[in-house]
Amino acid sequence: MALTLTSSEFTHGGAIPSVHTCEGADSAPSLRWSGAPAGTKSFALIVDDPDAPDPAAPKRVYVHWVLYNIPASATTLPSGVTGASLPTGTVEGTNDWGRTGYGGPCPPIGRHRYFFKLYALDVVLPDLGAATKKELEAALDGHVLEKTELMGTYEKNEK
Repeated sequence: MALTLTSSEFTHGGAIPSVHTCEGADSAPSLRWSGAPAGTKSFALIVDDPDAPDPAAPKRVYVHWVLYNIPASATTLPSGVTGASLPTGTVEGTNDWGRTGYGGPCPPIGRHRYFFKLYALDVVLPDLGAATKKELEAALDGHVLEKTELMGTYEKNEK
């Protein structure tokens, strides 16, 4: 069985509810995964937007959430999860706002895509502190057993 990642709040390719964005509570959506390969010791999660700042002319990938050392026994992150309620051992990295934790979609223009990328790893990573996406990706090198992703979209409501 392949590693799969889903949310009860949006489908793959569907719209992310505004409660999980800067126009709402800016809280993380629920995530559920299954099918971890044999030998999985931990998981890592990176959420990013490759359409920044404008999907018609993207210039950078904007990082919204970085987590690592999610225990191999974990299969969910509940809606609204924060640092204090993450599974024991999970470490939060630094997003592109320069802080740890989830930062929801807040696109300046157009409908953006947000990729929730889950990695099954053959190790529990050393303490990387509040690692950036780039630092975490370097640490993942050679340790990814399987990767899956869930993509949601968001466009700000016009006022």
